[in-house]
Amino acid sequence: MKNIESNTLFILILILPLSIIFGSLISLINILFLGFLYLYFFFRFEHFNFLLNNKTIKIFIILYFYLLFNNIISLNFEIGFYRNFGFFRLILLFLAINFLFYHYEKNKMILYFWTVIISVFVFDVYFERITGANIFGWGAISLNGIPQPHGIRVVSFFKDEPIAGAFMNGFIFLILGFILNVFKNEKFVKIIFLLFALVFIFSVLITGERSNSIKAVFGLLLFIYMIDVIDMKSKIILSLTIPIIIIITVLNSDYLKHRYFGQIFSKIYTEKNFKYFENSIYIKLYKSGFTVFKNYPLLGVGNKNYRIETCDKEKVKKYNYFCITHPHQIYLEFLSEHGLIGTIIILFLFFVLIFQFLKIIILSQNYLQIGAFCFLLCNFLPIIPSGAFFSDFNITLFVINLSIMYAVNRKTNVFFSKKES
Repeated sequence: MKNIESNTLFILILILPLSIIFGSLISLINILFLGFLYLYFFFRFEHFNFLLNNKTIKIFIILYFYLLFNNIISLNFEIGFYRNFGFFRLILLFLAINFLFYHYEKNKMILYFWTVIISVFVFDVYFERITGANIFGWGAISLNGIPQPHGIRVVSFFKDEPIAGAFMNGFIFLILGFILNVFKNEKFVKIIFLLFALVFIFSVLITGERSNSIKAVFGLLLFIYMIDVIDMKSKIILSLTIPIIIIITVLNSDYLKHRYFGQIFSKIYTEKNFKYFENSIYIKLYKSGFTVFKNYPLLGVGNKNYRIETCDKEKVKKYNYFCITHPHQIYLEFLSEHGLIGTIIILFLFFVLIFQFLKIIILSQNYLQIGAFCFLLCNFLPIIPSGAFFSDFNITLFVINLSIMYAVNRKTNVFFSKKES
């Protein structure tokens, strides 16, 4: 498949990380173009009957129809329409990536390019942490020295959004897996892997994003236990030493110590009788999310409708809601916006998508797949705060990893299964 259309598909997937950095609008446009271009291939190669008989695609279709139903029963139809209806573009993104890796011979160039982009981003994060501003002058002390709303957290190329850690988490496990695939036959593969792993993980740590740092460390330890290039003795040693190294690093940095310990434990120490827990913004968020769930236990308020419920002045007084866009915790988000029934449906479908080929992934030791799996699982860690799961930024990173996890192995790629059937 060598023509203008396939080369365009290749380029659009190649620049996915860049489009996310440039902003949600550019990312959306890029994914829409990818979707429309795949639809061209869909009709050209007559994928209709094949895809309808594919289990993975059936799961996506069920999920999509559930989201449409959720939109119908939501408090405000219009508020969640784009998020629910627009999920179709991500199904097309999944198909486009699988299709490209099935047909295109030079798909490794995508991972090489992504490695370069993420490496530049990681360098910029360290540069901003050291100098106070990134290479373009954006950061905590940018804009003529005026303090920014995100405080001293590192923002890198995102300028005014403290999401650099979340962005890196979305790609570093893919890159680590790709690096292992490239160097797996080299003598110093363990050293190369650990060097990149520590550089990447510490880049997330120094952003000051606590939840994403926890996810990064958990994901790395899970990754180490799933790969076969490291023996069990070394895995145990690393699982003990990596957290110790991180703790020592945090304690020896005033910035990190303040961000990861001081802002929490100092308040616990100074506020007696557990008043800290009563006044903590996250406790208020979680209590508010759980209250919404109790008021709408079966079907929830509807995707993206959380703020409609919690910012209603009368309901704020009645239920002591905390007015905000979402409860900042994935399970409370699902329960409050989708209810118990919707949460079960969403978790079941996503877990089937993530785990249905786990045995193949482990046995084949495709490290790129393992990296994607680790990131996907990190999204469902309990208790810790998280961004809105179905927001453009988070769901795009999620689907990119899910797509790569399927696409890079002929036993899991949805189009290879067509050929072998």
